[in-house]
Amino acid sequence: MTRTNILNGGLLLLLAFFCWLMARITVEYIPYNTDVGFLRIKQQYIDIDHWRIAFFIHVYASMWVLFAGFTQFSRRLLKNNPRLHRTLGYIYVADVLLITGPAGLIMGFYANGGDLSRIAFVLLAVLWMFFTAMALIKARQRNFKAHRNYMIRSYALTLSALTLRAWKYGITNAYHIDSGLVFPPMDVYRVVAWLGWVGNLLLAEYIIFRKARRWTKKISPAKEEITV
Repeated sequence: MTRTNILNGGLLLLLAFFCWLMARITVEYIPYNTDVGFLRIKQQYIDIDHWRIAFFIHVYASMWVLFAGFTQFSRRLLKNNPRLHRTLGYIYVADVLLITGPAGLIMGFYANGGDLSRIAFVLLAVLWMFFTAMALIKARQRNFKAHRNYMIRSYALTLSALTLRAWKYGITNAYHIDSGLVFPPMDVYRVVAWLGWVGNLLLAEYIIFRKARRWTKKISPAKEEITV
């Protein structure tokens, strides 16, 4: 078994794990439960029609964004079935730009934690839609290097739904267990509202930087041979 096969297998397991997490979150609200999970701390907004609709749209559509976006980084799919690659790509783009992104933007204006949290979630939604739109534009322009870079940024923000929860769980439990400190829930929420996606975006930029550096190293010897 090659290292590539091991890596691909690991990524598939990771995708399955992420989809399982999102499915667990989604099932709680089926078909229309308004007093479970996250909604228990959002009861003051539950009677606002556009917020409630946006919330359920966001929850039900998020798992499909996660799956469709993940497939866009499969070299095998791109090489062996480019039509399926494009189809899943359009599903991802349509979901982010027309469904999940706008719903997330509406929810951002009602985020817990005051203005600091609201700015974080509104900015997250705007950047998510912007990077996704740019990925589509660059693909249609056949600038596939830029397309891939914008997809890396977009999918990094897609994963913020999971990393936000991971940071919240980690911060809450680490301080409570090791030091006996217990931060007020809203203080934790204000921190993870930013940490949940800014860290992802920084990692995405690092990945893009590393890819660009490797590409430069590959073409440099060829340039040197030509100049000699």
